[in-house]
Amino acid sequence: MSDLGGHRIRVLLADDHALVRKGIRLILDGEPDLTVVAEAGDGAEAVAEARRAGAALDLAILDIAMPRRTGLQAAREIGRRLPHLRLLFLTMYDNEQYFFEALKVGACGYVLKSAADRDLVSACRAALRDEPFICAEAQTTLVRTYVDRVRRGDDLPDRAVTDREEEVLKLVAEGHSSKEIGELLFISTKTVERHRANILQRLGMRDRTDLTRYAIRTGLIEP
Repeated sequence: MSDLGGHRIRVLLADDHALVRKGIRLILDGEPDLTVVAEAGDGAEAVAEARRAGAALDLAILDIAMPRRTGLQAAREIGRRLPHLRLLFLTMYDNEQYFFEALKVGACGYVLKSAADRDLVSACRAALRDEPFICAEAQTTLVRTYVDRVRRGDDLPDRAVTDREEEVLKLVAEGHSSKEIGELLFISTKTVERHRANILQRLGMRDRTDLTRYAIRTGLIEP
């Protein structure tokens, strides 16, 4: 049960698939100590809903692959603005880079969608106790991969772009114009163009097509 003095754990649920949100909501609202009080269909909307609700939220459950902003990008922004809010990732990806990026942005849990019916409720309750939760499938795939890397003496792969460049890259790949990107990120068109030029140079790429392929390959957007 909830450790919040008797009231139900208030959840923001963010996923770009309405049917997934409906299913997850049924699971959570069926518990006596959990309730979904806000929903979002993409990462930018998740940030807006979190800012709107503020202290009325206890936990944000975020998908990773979402339009406009990924769950990881949204989590960085939410963490800066609402440090009290616990973050939990519910995703189909057992990719090691996503997993460790999730930890870096302050996530207290990582659950695969394939295990949601079994593990999500436990992960929510663990988050409110400030206890980490990693579903068994993710542990097997991700932790063992990490241990293998350590044994070989390999480093974790470095990110090729900064947080802001990643935001710009994702929106470019989604087909937004520089003006639209500037409005979404609250920066000038000139700044957008500078970020875009820096990304192209750093990645050794020539145009939007190259950037789109890279964004698909790294999971920023879905094919």
